[in-house]
Amino acid sequence: MEAADIPAFVSDLIEAGFDICAVGQDKYVIDLSLAKWDAWPKLEKIAENYGDRDFLKLEIVIYLRSIGRYLDVDTSADHRSEHSRH
Repeated sequence: MEAADIPAFVSDLIEAGFDICAVGQDKYVIDLSLAKWDAWPKLEKIAENYGDRDFLKLEIVIYLRSIGRYLDVDTSADHRSEHSRH
């Protein structure tokens, strides 16, 4: 996969029934939970067509954020319990 393929990759996933969005500034997720059973072969085909994309993670995140497909995460919140602070 090349950076120029990112818009088509995202579009193909969405058209196949999978949701994809950036999480924060450096991660993205493909939500597999809402996809219908018949979409799974499409996911395999998309993965096969585009190949390795790990090295493009940040570029994919930037693209997703640019098209409004993102969730911001509040990293300032401390989610540890009071008992774990010893």
